[in-house]
Amino acid sequence: MSSSAKGPSVLIVGTGFGGIGTAIELKRAGFGDFTILERADGPGGVWRDNTYPGAACDIPSPLYSFSFEPNPRWPKRFSHQPDILAYLRRVIAKHGLEPHIRYGAEVTGAAFDEGTGTWRVATKNGETFEADVFVPAVGQLSRPVLPDIPGRERFAGDAFHSAQWDHGAELAGKRVAVVGTGASAIQFVPELQKRAKHVTVFQRTPPYIMAKSDPSYRRWQHWLFEHLPPTQLPGRLRIFLLAEYATYAMTRHPLLAKVFELRTAQLRRRHLKDPELRAKLKPAYPLGCKRILFSNDYLPTLAQPNVDVETRRIREITPNGVRVEDGTELEADVLVYGTGFAATDFLGRIEVRGLGGRSLRDAWSGGARAYLGITVPGFPNLFCVYGPNTNLGAGSIIYMIERQARYVRQAVEQLARPGVSSLDVRPEVEQRYDAEVQARLGHSVWSACTSWYRQADGRVTTNWPGLVTEYDRRTRRLDVADYRVA
Repeated sequence: MSSSAKGPSVLIVGTGFGGIGTAIELKRAGFGDFTILERADGPGGVWRDNTYPGAACDIPSPLYSFSFEPNPRWPKRFSHQPDILAYLRRVIAKHGLEPHIRYGAEVTGAAFDEGTGTWRVATKNGETFEADVFVPAVGQLSRPVLPDIPGRERFAGDAFHSAQWDHGAELAGKRVAVVGTGASAIQFVPELQKRAKHVTVFQRTPPYIMAKSDPSYRRWQHWLFEHLPPTQLPGRLRIFLLAEYATYAMTRHPLLAKVFELRTAQLRRRHLKDPELRAKLKPAYPLGCKRILFSNDYLPTLAQPNVDVETRRIREITPNGVRVEDGTELEADVLVYGTGFAATDFLGRIEVRGLGGRSLRDAWSGGARAYLGITVPGFPNLFCVYGPNTNLGAGSIIYMIERQARYVRQAVEQLARPGVSSLDVRPEVEQRYDAEVQARLGHSVWSACTSWYRQADGRVTTNWPGLVTEYDRRTRRLDVADYRVA
């Protein structure tokens, strides 16, 4: 791959919403010299990998979809994994992206060649690619994390992470131990309860649970959405405004979140009649500090006679189950880890080197950071999608991805101009931006507790500190003055 009359060549990593959205933005602008490298044998990112029972999105589909590709036939408001993956595949086919995708190409390293002004990208299978622009779109929730619990490897039964679900594991009539109570666990625990003899849920901190208004769309609604597409817009706008309100509460005025907090308390009172269980499920941190979860069946499931919620700390995993802090061993036949992802470990195992051979891992030794969450000083023509500080506590990440794709497209347009071969964001621009973002995050609810939003030292590297409309405004136009141009 190299520069041509079609414009700069671009290498994109990942076929989730980020990679696909960026590719479409480039193609619609007339830039066809791009390749998408995908480690797996099919597209979809997290929606390909997470196939656990009950897997679904916790953002309503009218908003969790590309604005330029509304889907009139979502089965329900909150779509399940197969429907989202099918949507992504349809979008790929419609926009003719399949010929641009190289499957089985897991990127292991990328280095900027100052002599040629290009990126050389290496894959696990030994192939090397070269391009003018490097766009890692690997996401924040694509690398499962197993907890560092002593004895984990000694467990004699089936054990797996929810993002690597073992569909061959026998669950019927089994005793299942679940470690973790995050966004995945609240979806698969109700499914496990229906199949297993007994389920023990090991909870470190309880999540805030809100009711999920999840009606199925009717035939007349599908007809209306298909023949009169603007009829989908009010639903999308309503969800958008509610998410902006929630974000405003979490970043500016925490008292506004009290209305949500009261609704979660009402839900606990309705579904949990046992006062001891209800006390276990009451969060002791501000709402929004950890991810707010939506479910209609998680709390009722925990009240079932074949489910226990265990709050004693885990001391170790034994061959036959889990030993807790007081020495009690709770026996289990199957162990399921709902322990999340390496969200703050941006770009995962990819070794990226920029000017002077400097490692991005070294540049991010104090925590991942990037101007607008997209670009890093000393790494010319590298543009992240869903990078540092672009995650949301409420709202659809697809909205953010579309803004980042627009910004990347503008960068490619600049690089297509005569005499321009590289854009390297100025260090002072990035430093000023990062200082502002971190100062604002310090006043947000996300600084009030430990969560996957934060590093061990307290720095929030994942979340955007404002409304998505502000991010839209700040990424609307690439200012060349922010860059060193060569």
